[in-house]
Amino acid sequence: MTMPATPPQAHQAPRHPQQGPSGPSGLYASPIPVRTPGLGDAIASEWTKIRSVRSTVWTLGVMIVLLIGIGLLTAFVVSLSDASMGRTPVLSLGFFGVLLGSICVITLGVLTIASEYSTGMIRTTLTACPSRARMLIAKSVVFFLLAFTITTVTTGIVGVLQTAMLDGATPDTGFWVRSTVGVGLYVATLGLLSLALGAIVRHSAGAITIMIAVVLLPLVLAMFMFSPSLSGVQEAFFQYSIPAQLGAMYDASVTISGSSGWEPLWILLGVTAVAMAGAFVSLDRRDV
Repeated sequence: MTMPATPPQAHQAPRHPQQGPSGPSGLYASPIPVRTPGLGDAIASEWTKIRSVRSTVWTLGVMIVLLIGIGLLTAFVVSLSDASMGRTPVLSLGFFGVLLGSICVITLGVLTIASEYSTGMIRTTLTACPSRARMLIAKSVVFFLLAFTITTVTTGIVGVLQTAMLDGATPDTGFWVRSTVGVGLYVATLGLLSLALGAIVRHSAGAITIMIAVVLLPLVLAMFMFSPSLSGVQEAFFQYSIPAQLGAMYDASVTISGSSGWEPLWILLGVTAVAMAGAFVSLDRRDV
């Protein structure tokens, strides 16, 4: 009896499922270049996230409406009155819109990081970017540049329109820069402080409430300190509250003494640096 011939294919060793045509030693070699992700990749990721969520569009949209609407409304009311502004700079009328618009920046700063804890997205973020310091730096850079750009451009537009509506003299370059670029830096830094607090508190509503209290409560408390023994505390609250410091950027401080020029920005930068250090420590020592 003769056995049937064995097909030639049966003698061939089966190919390893991961074997590729170009892999060395029979191992698969991906055609996609593999590299270690860096800070630039984290910034690109955070930019994609912050511009693709509706909260960014709504909060910044409301902020722009407040800055332009209140700024032009204030200039319109002043133009209808017979009162003279005297030495009060025309650009200082933008203070009211910026003060209310800063609440939107505070909200967005908190939501930039605290919302990821409430939704659980922070686990995905830290899986893609295990370095927590790099993640926080990327969020801070993206948020700061976005808030600074929107605030500076909008305050610049409002300043030009207010000057045209009131036929005011063109302010000097130093004051113009401080009331646009300086105010943009101040508001963006205030939002960065909110982001740091959001990283520490990890709760959106709680962090937003704390930040609004930080902005408004000192000034409100100072208004009701009638006791002479509290005069020193009252003066400090008037001088260093956020509205007073923001007004000082416009040369429209609520007190005769206190910060002036660029000093409010340096004070807020120091406070924000301490808060960011606390956020780094919190992220490093606490689990998600």
